[in-house]
Amino acid sequence: MTDSHTTLPTIHNYACKNITISGLPGNGSTTLLNSLRETLKFDGWKGFSGGEFMRAYAEEKGLFKKQEGLHHSAIHYEDDFDLQVDMGMRHKLQTEEKWILEAWLSGFMAQGVSGILKVLVTCSDDAVRIDRIMNRDNISVEMAKQNIIERYTTNLQKWSRMYQPQWQEWVVATGKAKQSDPIDFWRPDLYDLVIDTYSTNKSAALELVLHAIKAS
Repeated sequence: MTDSHTTLPTIHNYACKNITISGLPGNGSTTLLNSLRETLKFDGWKGFSGGEFMRAYAEEKGLFKKQEGLHHSAIHYEDDFDLQVDMGMRHKLQTEEKWILEAWLSGFMAQGVSGILKVLVTCSDDAVRIDRIMNRDNISVEMAKQNIIERYTTNLQKWSRMYQPQWQEWVVATGKAKQSDPIDFWRPDLYDLVIDTYSTNKSAALELVLHAIKAS
């Protein structure tokens, strides 16, 4: 009988210990997570969706009504809870292996941590992003537009306040950004791989990540 703490045997050699996937709503980060989770599960990789976790927490606490469909912003949570989840991701990246962490800030929380492939998922066509949100949440065009703008604005404001010291330490002090630059957790130069899901389909996006993580 196998011990519960036994590590599964490695089928392939990897160039990284963990993967983070970051992206704004409608960019396709959850789709990429699901593809990677399914492809790599037999080699011991595990997936975590920050959005799914926070949404379940919000439903449990009655912070919004599930039937409304819309995904919510971080202002629904106290700072301490956000810190616990975000710094928990960073600790996991530092101490564990074979995790795929998908969240708005997972790539930022990986700054300065060795052995991480940081993936940023973008979509260069806003109309496509809006259409994806409409289909996912079963809402109108205007509601999708408003939801995207409100979540981005409120989340950025909250996290900029909360993580200003970390931005200075992890980004400015290391020369990745200037002191005068505005805080932008999704700057492409903070990531190892940037995938535009408007011009890159689901299977091609998966192949890009698989190629990046395979050791030469």
